[in-house]
Amino acid sequence: MKTSNGVKGQKVKTKGQVEADIGNAITKFELEYMGRGPKEVKTYIVDDMVFIRLKGVLTDAEKQLTKNQEGRDLIKKVRATLLESAKDLLSRVIKDIVGVDVISMHTDISTQTGERIIIFTFSEMLTNLIREKT
Repeated sequence: MKTSNGVKGQKVKTKGQVEADIGNAITKFELEYMGRGPKEVKTYIVDDMVFIRLKGVLTDAEKQLTKNQEGRDLIKKVRATLLESAKDLLSRVIKDIVGVDVISMHTDISTQTGERIIIFTFSEMLTNLIREKT
């Protein structure tokens, strides 16, 4: 039996299944760690990277802060600091799903659209560890 994630006997997941698992984990993280989940999450695996696009992540209070530049800067700084402080936790969660070490994490949030982008890079190609739909 082909295995994935280094777990003997575990079936290899499809790209869509892995993307869904990552999206669910990020949503859970946002709810538990940030206090509010996104309205929508899309996850894309490309080579040795995972791109996660979260829509609707701003709270009502943060939306009020977006009305001036100082508030927008504050939102970006606070959100980046919170995510950076949870980087190790989030990297472990993602590694548990894909079975590959996370090399780096990058993020940004748009105070105009309320979207956040998170990018993970890995120590090897993820496309070699998952299967396409069959």
